[in-house]
Amino acid sequence: MQKIAIECVAVLLTLVVFGIPFYFVIINAVKNAQESSLLNMAWPSSFHLIENMREVLAAQDGMIIRAFFNSLMITAFSIVLLIFLGAMAGYVLHRKKNKATSFFDFLILVGLIIPPAVVPTIWVLNEIGLFKTMPGIVLVEVALNLPFTVLLYKNFMATIPKEIDEAALIDGCGRFRLFFSIIFPLLKPVSATVVVLTTVGIYNDFVNPLYFYPGKENATLQLTLYNFFSMYNTQWNLLFTNILLISLPPLILFIFFNKKIVDGMVAGSIK
Repeated sequence: MQKIAIECVAVLLTLVVFGIPFYFVIINAVKNAQESSLLNMAWPSSFHLIENMREVLAAQDGMIIRAFFNSLMITAFSIVLLIFLGAMAGYVLHRKKNKATSFFDFLILVGLIIPPAVVPTIWVLNEIGLFKTMPGIVLVEVALNLPFTVLLYKNFMATIPKEIDEAALIDGCGRFRLFFSIIFPLLKPVSATVVVLTTVGIYNDFVNPLYFYPGKENATLQLTLYNFFSMYNTQWNLLFTNILLISLPPLILFIFFNKKIVDGMVAGSIK
């Protein structure tokens, strides 16, 4: 009985912490400019969601459409690179045990701890001709998310017996064929976890595109929030509508893949 009570309290707290802010965004997105400027959770006198969405989509010559395309391409390319690089690195670091792999394990931990340096990164990107380019911001996102991705794959590899590798090699299977034909398909649960977690992080990234991918044509979805607030005037109804629009894709992704997230996170925690 006590356990059930604790679970009920935990669920209620979760609803309060995550439900109230989401309700606040939705309720202000359906208001007009005057009512939304009050920034309260009162019920609107009339609904203006469709009108607000039209204004958001038309703002700055349809900037949000270009921003959606930019965010989608950056996220997609980053996820593909993360999955392949993270899976291969995690496989090697788990299967090979020597001084070199210990050094790379240390580098991965350093990558998780040390924050990125903005100015040196801009200088490096500028020197190699990738500053203000999509390949440049993709490489930045991959570099920042790769340590966590490698750790997930490395831990998951503990659930795949080494006998599979030995049997495949005895049958004449090469290393690359072994990984891509046998090992990689077994990594689907953790790959789904990487897709959902890193997609949300990269899709919602505000700082990195602001520093490493500036320019009106290069705007990402998070940067479109600048369209509706300024020093002297803020269109709160349009701002909240914009937030609602850019929040729907990751929310839908999470709803459909939440079970895969749990399976991938706990896999490899025990042998």
